[in-house]
Amino acid sequence: MTDFTKAIASTDQPMATFKALEELVDKTIGVKLFTLMEVDNVRGVARRNYSNMPDAYATSGEKPIQDNSWTEQVQGRHETFVANSIEEIAAVFPDHELIQSLGCESCMNLPIVVNERVIGTLNCLHDAGHFTPERVGAAESLKQAGALAFLLEAYLKKEAN
Repeated sequence: MTDFTKAIASTDQPMATFKALEELVDKTIGVKLFTLMEVDNVRGVARRNYSNMPDAYATSGEKPIQDNSWTEQVQGRHETFVANSIEEIAAVFPDHELIQSLGCESCMNLPIVVNERVIGTLNCLHDAGHFTPERVGAAESLKQAGALAFLLEAYLKKEAN
């Protein structure tokens, strides 16, 4: 049984699963800053469910989904977004200075697609140039675990109501 499988079975939900997902991502591709963004397609907003740096990226609040090239690539075409320099990050993310201040200059956003819709993204940040073609390829294996984490949280929300 993997650590991720054990985390899903534990009672500390959804945090145990989110933390195990972060550990799986770090083991697979390496990550400095890791966040999960849940996408509410009906309301057109995204909200951060998890952050390994909550002082810089809190897990509260929502932000409107922007209509830009990132949205078209990740949410429209369901393609992974990769930026390997702070300049590439700055072209699509207004918080690039904060990202750089945390020691991160590359970014990979993995869309988690269920039933033909993006339900969330795994947001992985690291040093400049970190997301090589090999790491981007390896990251594809993380989408299943990401989907399980988002679906588990949705299930728990439904159960609570």
